[in-house]
Amino acid sequence: MTQGLRERKKQQTRQLIAETAHRLFADRGFEAVTVAEVARAADVSEGTVFNYFRTKEDLFYGQMETFEAELVEAVRNRPRGISALAAFRDFVLESAEGLADEERADVIETAARVIGASRALQARERELVVQYTDALADVLASETKSNARSVESWSVANALMGVQRALVAHVRAEVLAGRRGPNLARTVKSQGRRAFARLDRGLGSYAVTPPRRRTTP
Repeated sequence: MTQGLRERKKQQTRQLIAETAHRLFADRGFEAVTVAEVARAADVSEGTVFNYFRTKEDLFYGQMETFEAELVEAVRNRPRGISALAAFRDFVLESAEGLADEERADVIETAARVIGASRALQARERELVVQYTDALADVLASETKSNARSVESWSVANALMGVQRALVAHVRAEVLAGRRGPNLARTVKSQGRRAFARLDRGLGSYAVTPPRRRTTP
C-alpha cells in the first residue's frame, strides 16, 4: 500500500467518524451521545475514535480547529510587504463567501443549536479560541522581534481574533433568525470590512514584512 493511499484511507476514516458524530449530536444533543455510541455507529472501535480525536469535544470541533490553524498559517506565510492585519482580514472575508451556499447555513444552524445546549462545547470553544490566539501572538512576536507573547503582540492577536469571533457569533445569530444565501454572505462581509477598517487605523502598519530587495544581475 502506497503512502498516498494509506493517508487517503486515514482521512476517509476520520471524516466518517466526524460525520457520524455530528449526525448523532444533531439528533440527540452533544451530552446525550457517548464516544462508544459514535464508534458503533461508524463501525469502528472506540480506540480508533480516540486515535483520530483526543476528546469527545474534538469530534465536534474538528473543522473549527482546521480553520483556525489555517488562519494562523495565512498570517505566518503571507507574502512579504503585506501586513498581518491584511492577511488575516483577507482570509476571513474570503471564507465568508461560502456562506452564500444555503446548505452551509443549514450546517451552521444545526451546530449553533447543539453548541447552545452544551456547556461542555461552549467551554471547549473558548479554549480553542485562546489556543489559536496565543499561536497568532507567537507568530507576531517572532516577526516583530518582541519577547515571546509580548503585551503588544498578544493585544494585536486578540484584536484580530476578536473580529473573527464576533463575525462567527453574528453568523450564528443571523442563521438562527432564518437568513440564508447570498444576502447573508454580503451582510457578513460588510460587517467584517467595517470592523477590520476600524482596526486598520491603528494596526495597518504593524508587522509588515519588508519586500525582498531585488538583486542586480
